[in-house]
Amino acid sequence: MSIRTLDDLLAEGVSGRRVLVRADLNVPLDKQTGAITDDGRIRAVLPTLGALVEAGAKVVVCSHLGRPKGAPDPQFSLGPVAGRLGELLGAPVHFATDTVGDSARSTVADLADGQVALLENLRFNAGETSKDEAERGAFADQLAAFGDAYVDDAFGAVHRKHASVFDVPARLPHVAGRLVLREVEVLSKLTGEPERPYVVVLGGSKVSDKLAVIEALLPTVDRLLIGGGMCFTFLKAQGLEVGTSLLEKDMVETCRNLLERSGGKIMLPVDVVVADAFAPDAAHDTVRVDGIPSHRLGLDVGPETVAGFSAALSQAKTIFWNGPMGVFEMPAFAAGTRGVAEAITKADAFSVVGGGDSAAAVRALGLDESSFGHISTGGGASLEYLEGKTLPGIAALEN
Repeated sequence: MSIRTLDDLLAEGVSGRRVLVRADLNVPLDKQTGAITDDGRIRAVLPTLGALVEAGAKVVVCSHLGRPKGAPDPQFSLGPVAGRLGELLGAPVHFATDTVGDSARSTVADLADGQVALLENLRFNAGETSKDEAERGAFADQLAAFGDAYVDDAFGAVHRKHASVFDVPARLPHVAGRLVLREVEVLSKLTGEPERPYVVVLGGSKVSDKLAVIEALLPTVDRLLIGGGMCFTFLKAQGLEVGTSLLEKDMVETCRNLLERSGGKIMLPVDVVVADAFAPDAAHDTVRVDGIPSHRLGLDVGPETVAGFSAALSQAKTIFWNGPMGVFEMPAFAAGTRGVAEAITKADAFSVVGGGDSAAAVRALGLDESSFGHISTGGGASLEYLEGKTLPGIAALEN
């Protein structure tokens, strides 16, 4: 890639200059308390922010959170994030209560060298996500006015053609932050010549969400292990009863075709944990995949499947994992995800966790993050990169 980096910007000198940083601070919040339940994405941007602060820049951070409808919505405020970011940086973060309005302008104007400001949620402004280029461009003009240079460190958003990701870099000198650079370097290893055997583990709920990446990966992987809710559409394609499990009926034929042309690369569960209801305290037990009762639903892969997947992973030299094996948020249905994740950590392989729910599972289950080669901050972005798609945010940095 012909992309300038944060180190290039620092070498030019940023002391006293305003640097606009697009971060991905889209952290999960507790619906009752509004507290941050996983600060992984905030921690991920600290190396870039810390370097800019140390170099004396006036750092203006912007991000989205959730999916507000282009207008202010208190439940999606970045206020709690500003507090946590300040704790992690060890200095107060000045919070603007709007995105490009009076509060933002005065907050940025009042910054001293080495101080950090955080603008309110970008998606409170309809221009951020607009399909209309003029509307998006007008918002980008307002954002760009807050910076003398631009740093994109929001890998989780680079697959979006949004104002702060795609249009602002065209208006300012621009570089890739440390997180974005690391993400692209890691994922390029997987799309180049990965050390073999190359084993991919895919989970999550829907085949339709992962179809493009399955199509892209099948020719290049040695084994493709499929769990999570999406496995039931594959099992149905084999003619099996899946009860009331998650099923995409319109994808059954597609799954049948994938199985037929996979050359035996696709490995499916042999047993699953079935329950009476989608509830943490539902009655449940483990059954073979050819014995799923018609009135029950599968919520996790079973121990025999974990053993089989673990055996395949133990042979791998390169591993990519995206998507949990079951409803890991409920302890009764977390064993499959935990077992597969632990098998990945034990393998003598370069392992990449593809962001999203997989990264959340690693932290929720208390697994040692350092035992994985890399944990991506962008689930959708990492999948689209592996599909070979052009990511608007990366393309904007290359220009």
